[in-house]
Amino acid sequence: MDDVIDNRALPSRTARLVSPAQLRAFLPASAPTNGLVRRTRDALTRIVRREDTRIALIVGPCSIHDTRSALEYATRLASLRDAYRDALEIVMRVYFEKPRTTVGWKGLINDPRLDGSYRIAEGLERARRLLLDIHALGLPAATEFLDLMTVRYLDDLVSWAAIGARTTESPMHRQAASGLGMPIGFKNGTDGGVKVAIDALVAAHSPHRYLALSMDGGIEAVASDGNPSAHVVLRGGKKPNYDAASIDAVCTDLARAGMAQTVVVDASHGNSGKVAQGQTAVCRDLAKQIADGEGRIAGVMIESHLSHGRQDLIPGVPLAYGQSITDECLGWDDTVELIHTLAGAVRARRRSALYRSALAQHAFSD
Repeated sequence: MDDVIDNRALPSRTARLVSPAQLRAFLPASAPTNGLVRRTRDALTRIVRREDTRIALIVGPCSIHDTRSALEYATRLASLRDAYRDALEIVMRVYFEKPRTTVGWKGLINDPRLDGSYRIAEGLERARRLLLDIHALGLPAATEFLDLMTVRYLDDLVSWAAIGARTTESPMHRQAASGLGMPIGFKNGTDGGVKVAIDALVAAHSPHRYLALSMDGGIEAVASDGNPSAHVVLRGGKKPNYDAASIDAVCTDLARAGMAQTVVVDASHGNSGKVAQGQTAVCRDLAKQIADGEGRIAGVMIESHLSHGRQDLIPGVPLAYGQSITDECLGWDDTVELIHTLAGAVRARRRSALYRSALAQHAFSD
């Protein structure tokens, strides 16, 4: 037995966490919250299948680092969800994990105190509590599933989820998406390549057998049926891909792959050049396409916070309230203007001759 490696001798430290079932029991979802999640998932599914004339709007901070400012943002957004529900299915972007090319702050779950103490148990609890508080306002949530070990702690409170550009090519994420009960958006690669996202889409639509964390904290073998509501998210790359020609091209590729010709467009990242104000031009272009009758745009993503811009996380330096510590975000007033613009575009689309012709082919229903 001398040649057997004892992993306990490796220089690492571990801490036992509560199981997903235990955290859910400690912070349970109410019946109204469960109903809101179910209705929102259903609505988003109809939108991405082109069975609803509205569009999805996934809007909120690049990442959550302060639950107080996030809840204030949610309170403001909840009123807009009600005001524009005829044209938009508004869902708040509530991202708790941040992928890193090398190193950096990994998000609220990983390091909730923003000080390198990595209190993951606290991060999971704070994340779930915030999701419950947001839903109590009548506002559903969207997130990115990055670390698959965290999914079962939160997925009952998620109405839409993204698989990011760095993980779209991951077989594990594609398999997991096939078994999740909400619409999943696969982003194109960081270089702008859409093939990886379409390949992911085909995989997620298919049944799989895979291993996953169980509710009691063990490992279970999952048999999924496939997720028919998975779709592509265009987030740009070396160049933007929100323009009409790019949408035509990806929809042609989707048709060749046997997938529905619908896309969600991320106004940030490569499409905005990572400049917050660039999202304004992207959304105005998308609004024009929509108003002119483009029916294949099923949704828009916007990175937005209470205050415009971003700030660095510097030890010992107080943070400005309501401003991102990751990517630049639009400020609140600019966000409200874009929401109004996109809602107007959806209403105009319903009146366009091109769109009315598409109605007969796709049987949209309000």
